[in-house]
Amino acid sequence: MHKKSNGFKSPTYKLVDFFEKSRDKWKAKHKVSKRENKRLGNQVVAVEKSRERWRTECREVRGEVQSLKKQLSDLQKKGGD
Repeated sequence: MHKKSNGFKSPTYKLVDFFEKSRDKWKAKHKVSKRENKRLGNQVVAVEKSRERWRTECREVRGEVQSLKKQLSDLQKKGGD
């Protein structure tokens, strides 16, 4: 009888178990990484939205401050005349 060599010394049933477990561990690890990547991506989007909201609010407040400074300056000029 001639045995076909698969290049491994261990019995096939042991190799199958080993490779299945290895594959399952890799899939589980990949799933966790994918979930973490998705979570971080969502966090980036949330932070960018928040920063844009704060930038817009800051611009509005700066414009209001300039307007109030101009009004104060005009009132001081009128009061000084």
